[in-house]
Amino acid sequence: MRIKSISLLNYRNLREVNATLSPKINCLIGSNGMGKTNLLDAVYYLSFCKSTVTAADNSNILHDEPFFMLQGCYMSDSGIEEEVSCGLKRGEKKSFKRNGKNYERLSDHIGSIPLVMVSPADNELIAGGSEERRRFMDVVISQYDKEYLMALIRYNKALQQRNVMLRAEYAPDPEMMSLIEEMMVAEAVRIHDGRKRFVEELVPVFSQFHTTITGGNEHVGLRYRSHMNEGNLADTLAASRADDRALGYTSKGTHRDELVMQLGGYPLKKEGSQGQNKSFLVALKLAQFDFLRRKGGETPLLLLDDIFDKLDSCRVEQIVNLVSGNDFGQIFITDVNREHIDSILDRIDGEYRLFEVKDGVVEMLKEKTV
Repeated sequence: MRIKSISLLNYRNLREVNATLSPKINCLIGSNGMGKTNLLDAVYYLSFCKSTVTAADNSNILHDEPFFMLQGCYMSDSGIEEEVSCGLKRGEKKSFKRNGKNYERLSDHIGSIPLVMVSPADNELIAGGSEERRRFMDVVISQYDKEYLMALIRYNKALQQRNVMLRAEYAPDPEMMSLIEEMMVAEAVRIHDGRKRFVEELVPVFSQFHTTITGGNEHVGLRYRSHMNEGNLADTLAASRADDRALGYTSKGTHRDELVMQLGGYPLKKEGSQGQNKSFLVALKLAQFDFLRRKGGETPLLLLDDIFDKLDSCRVEQIVNLVSGNDFGQIFITDVNREHIDSILDRIDGEYRLFEVKDGVVEMLKEKTV
């Protein structure tokens, strides 16, 4: 999959953009705050129906403007062209269309345009709470497994119902509580199996990418931890009712799962330097890319936002060599340093386009075609 062109109006600080893109590498240069990340965010939005920057859709509308519009023209790996568009007026529900037809449910669009993004915000995967790492697993798996996504939605709905009962003034009805817990367990089995298989397949590829990037000088670990591995979840939920009522929330279940990240046998959060953390995250996202490519049948888009910050030149060179290979398709790279980007492009024997983003205006500076 690749995006041939993108057009937008009033998206964040980008007033109007009409850009024809390279099928291989697209580099965006510009100072901080000029709109490079916002352009990548628009590409991300067309894949996931939401922004990476804010959960409030109205916040994506340019100041003092009444609406935003996004439109992308795509081509599948098999040569089929499609158009995806999104529009939002302040105070109204957004409209999301594929080939001119509105989606009944936005979840139906997830996975149709596979995409992997690497950005400074990914550091929350390490520094943040376990919900960040669960979200990482869920976003990847949901792109190719619709039943998994629906199981997540149903599980979270049942979880919410259980929590409401736990916080009620009067003790919850045991039969109703048992019914809700049965619903949770049924969906938890599906979620656990999906996450377990995902991590098992991801780890070898992740380890290979990490070894390539770092030269094999660091020992890292990645494993899946879940209450489902500790016994029957139905019994666990029933046994924890009294404690959960005192807490006011459900303390056991797949909503407490963890993706354990380690460096040298210790938690990465405590042990890793900025460069080590960045290397870990890049390897993880490249493994995610490989996983989606093999599972989904379409080559994902790869967005690399400020990817080379905190990395030494050797690691940068290894990453460039990896992503410019035949296993990767269309790539977007942002950087503040023109010389840095030029040195990358000089090493690439393939097509590219170089754009400058300044005060929300996008201008193509040069291109190479083959």
